[in-house]
Amino acid sequence: MKALCCLFLLLLASTAYSQSANGIFDADTDIGSPKQTGTSQYHAADQSYTLKGGGYNIWFGRDEFNFLYKTLKGDFILTANVAFEGAGTDPHRKIGWMIRESKDDNSPHISGTLHGDGLISLQWREIKGAFMRDPQDEIKSIKKYTSTLQLERKGKEVILRIANAGEPLQIVGKHTMDNLPDEVLAGLFICAHNDNVTETGKAWNVRIDQPVPDKYNPDTSGYVGSRLETLDITTGIRKVVHESNGRFEAPNWMPDGKSLLFNEGGSLYTIPVQGGTPQKLNTGDANRNNNDHGISFDGKMLAISNHRQGLPGGGSSVYVLPLQGGTPKLITEQTPSYFHGWSHDGKYVLYVAQRGTPIYDVYKAPIAGGKEIKLTQTPPGAHVDGPEASRDGKYIYYNASNTGTMQLWRMKPDGSNKEQVTFDDYNNWFPHLSPDGKWIAFISFPSDINANDHPAYKRVMLRLMPTTGGIAPKVIAFLYGGQGTINVTSWSPDSRSLAFVSNSGKP
Repeated sequence: MKALCCLFLLLLASTAYSQSANGIFDADTDIGSPKQTGTSQYHAADQSYTLKGGGYNIWFGRDEFNFLYKTLKGDFILTANVAFEGAGTDPHRKIGWMIRESKDDNSPHISGTLHGDGLISLQWREIKGAFMRDPQDEIKSIKKYTSTLQLERKGKEVILRIANAGEPLQIVGKHTMDNLPDEVLAGLFICAHNDNVTETGKAWNVRIDQPVPDKYNPDTSGYVGSRLETLDITTGIRKVVHESNGRFEAPNWMPDGKSLLFNEGGSLYTIPVQGGTPQKLNTGDANRNNNDHGISFDGKMLAISNHRQGLPGGGSSVYVLPLQGGTPKLITEQTPSYFHGWSHDGKYVLYVAQRGTPIYDVYKAPIAGGKEIKLTQTPPGAHVDGPEASRDGKYIYYNASNTGTMQLWRMKPDGSNKEQVTFDDYNNWFPHLSPDGKWIAFISFPSDINANDHPAYKRVMLRLMPTTGGIAPKVIAFLYGGQGTINVTSWSPDSRSLAFVSNSGKP
């Protein structure tokens, strides 16, 4: 559901996603003049990186390694999947993220490091020329083969998190770096730990996110940048399709599988899955659209949530129109109403609405005309959202906080037989069912966020679970986002990929 603070957006100039020879980084260099020259290569097809480097070590009072870096200021979050290629020569070869004062070989720095034997640690040099600190001096080191490394700088504190495939991130260690300047070099590194050897590694799903302060208000301080991404759930590879310094949200995958639909500045746009120039979709007089929109299962109709001025709750109302564009037909006279799904036969729209109280409930209404039907009775203090029907017509899935945390639920199309689907400490929102009926994708907010809220600009996860249950949800993406990331269904027609929006300030 579209938060009121996000209703009135200015359409900002946005560009197709493109990268330099170094991808999202500024440059590649050898630190410390290692005997074996290092290199890096950016692969545009899957937006991954190959790293090659030599060097005696990153230790004692000076370092030798290859560094693919970007100049950054302030707070940031560095996230990537990393791995070595080949058996390697030395079990202490290193790959990971590094934050460094300069390119001097004895520069102060801190790194999140994966070693060749699986050791993972946070390592640092406090001042220029000082000996590196053994991680066992102050924090634990663990030997655990991992898929994801995340290094975050928050003020003077640096936090290392890791995750195995499908698991949430866990903190390995934290350390305060008093001597690092505001402007630093941050990036990926590789070190052979052997003067005479060049080691090779790879990095993929590489993201540099610059978060907002904890109490940031976009209404007064403005919106941060947006990335439109796709994720192949079989390979785990993410690709950035499009990015903007402004705010766009909530992609739908078009029925032909070749393009995506998203909202920006009150309008809807399509863009090729491989990237390109967004094209505005004709929605007639409905020019104040929010991030609640979706395509009927037969691929013929589009439902939108558009704001009518001077009405309760900002006037959000559900309309339908042909998918190719045209004149929208008003379905919900009462406001606010926020679309979220179609019935399996295309005869009803599903939405959440307030009707005379502060409490939201799930409703459905016939598109041919007629009275709306209330499907839930939300208790005081709780919230419901995100209704979406299964293609077989057996269930409507939604999220509700009836038990204290936001969890996924389902019910019969008439609102009967309500049952909880997820049971954990996260706040889970917006269940989206894959077209083949096998999977439920959803977004999980941390437990310290109000269960009834789904704010923007938070560290969130996309997770996946089978519709049959019996298996705990697995993490398929870590990102900085929230509101507008995946509010509406965004599965590809072949059930292989998802589209979503992540956010970041401009690095």
